[in-house]
Amino acid sequence: MIIPIRCMTCGKPVGHLWEKYKERVARGEDPKTVLDSLGLERYCCRSLFLTHVDLIDRIGQFKK
Repeated sequence: MIIPIRCMTCGKPVGHLWEKYKERVARGEDPKTVLDSLGLERYCCRSLFLTHVDLIDRIGQFKK
C-alpha cells in the first residue's frame, strides 16, 4: 500500500526515493537504470521497489 520508510531487510532509508522512481519510470526510463541512479544497489531494496503495488488511492475511496 504505502512504500516503507526503510528497507525491511537491511534498514536502508528508501521511502524518500519512491516518488522520484515512480515519475521517472512513468516517463519511460528503464527501471534498472533508475534504480542504479538512485543508489539502490542491494537486491533487497531493489525488489522492494520493483514489487511494490501502489494501492493507497484505491483504498482511500472506502470509508469506515
